[in-house]
Amino acid sequence: MSNPWVVAGATVVIIALSAFFVAVEFALLAAKRHRLEDAAASSRAARAALRSSAELTVLLAGSQLGITACTLALGAITKPAVHHWLTPVFESWGAAVWLADVAGFVLALIIVTFLHLVVGEMAPKSWAIAHPETSATLLALPMRAFMAVTRPVLVALNEAANWCLRRVGVEPTGQVASGRSPEDLRHLVEHSANVGALDPAYSEQLSGALDLRRLTVADLLREGADPVSVGGDATAADVRAAADRSGHLRILVRPAGAPAPTGVVHVRDTLLLDDAAPVAGLVRDAFVLTADTPLHTALTRMRETSNHLALVHQPSGAVGVVTLADVLARIFPRTVAEPVAAG
Repeated sequence: MSNPWVVAGATVVIIALSAFFVAVEFALLAAKRHRLEDAAASSRAARAALRSSAELTVLLAGSQLGITACTLALGAITKPAVHHWLTPVFESWGAAVWLADVAGFVLALIIVTFLHLVVGEMAPKSWAIAHPETSATLLALPMRAFMAVTRPVLVALNEAANWCLRRVGVEPTGQVASGRSPEDLRHLVEHSANVGALDPAYSEQLSGALDLRRLTVADLLREGADPVSVGGDATAADVRAAADRSGHLRILVRPAGAPAPTGVVHVRDTLLLDDAAPVAGLVRDAFVLTADTPLHTALTRMRETSNHLALVHQPSGAVGVVTLADVLARIFPRTVAEPVAAG
């Protein structure tokens, strides 16, 4: 093929196709699935992008097949033509035939490689990463059409790749992982604080929030702490006195003969009562948690049930107390007062 206009046109088409496949590949890897889902309600292209993200390994096989085909096409069409054009130029400069041929070959290879890498790969990759949802949606429909035509080949290539992965103990997956694990986020917070990009106060708060996923209620219990309580026959004066001594507003109630408290009374409910008035009618059942309850679950359940205090039954048989303030103080150590045992 010696016609320069035909070669130039073919080269432009091949590089454009290579850019298309590269952009599709990186767009689906970088796109946030929830944003595609939001757009899918009103966009056919977004729905196509979602379908592609659900079979990501097949899509990647299609992208790699397309990129490889474009690379081979450039090597078969553009490079020989450029080599053919450059060799006579070097000969006209007085170079020997063999030297002109080698120089033409090397320069043709450099030109084609530059066009393919920079224009056909690096530029579309950067665009797709910078605008992942836009590029994924824009390119989804033509890529789905290409996948429909080549699906038998793509599935075979994907299965072959999965077979190789299983041979080395790696379980393949068909979708990109979304989100980040708590440990990933913890490392990110620590790194940001170390390099000065995150204020230490915010770092502590974020680390405390991430702790909710790995800590249990038992981690907040104080060793040897004896929860403040009154007897089942306590009067309003007894409750007010216990609150005055301890500084707690919620006082546990331990019925006679019971091994542990079973109820709770708020001191505000006793303010209008005579000192000798019994508080048995004001006692509410205590909210109970087990010591192995994850901290995030405890926080959710306490908020949903509007309980600020929970009795914690430990495997040893001992009973502890955790308050909502204890949990919040673990998350916001600099903004919440020191946790209390039965506040």
